[in-house]
Amino acid sequence: MAERRLSWLDGRQRVLAENVANADTPRYRARDVAPFARLLANAAGPDLARTNAAHIAPQGGGLRPRADRMAMERTPDGNGVSLDEQALRIAETDSQHSLAMSLHRKYLALFRTALGRNS
Repeated sequence: MAERRLSWLDGRQRVLAENVANADTPRYRARDVAPFARLLANAAGPDLARTNAAHIAPQGGGLRPRADRMAMERTPDGNGVSLDEQALRIAETDSQHSLAMSLHRKYLALFRTALGRNS
């Protein structure tokens, strides 16, 4: 689950970086991804693999950026990116990433200890 969380955080950071990069683009609306809890709730199990090109592609899965409905500000040219808000979200995502990495490292350390490899 820690790896899945890290993947979600990586995707969110990418979307937030796109928002900042488009802060001066007319009519650009800020985007964000669905909360991680919703991603977990919608997960039905492991992703299905396509072993044949004729198979139907799996639906859902992955992060799909969506328009940020919480965005309140708009500039006269229609841009909806607030750099202050994006900076706060980036900082929040970074701290969540640090926590997830710490938990992942601790898990690996426990696993190595159980195997008798304390290096």
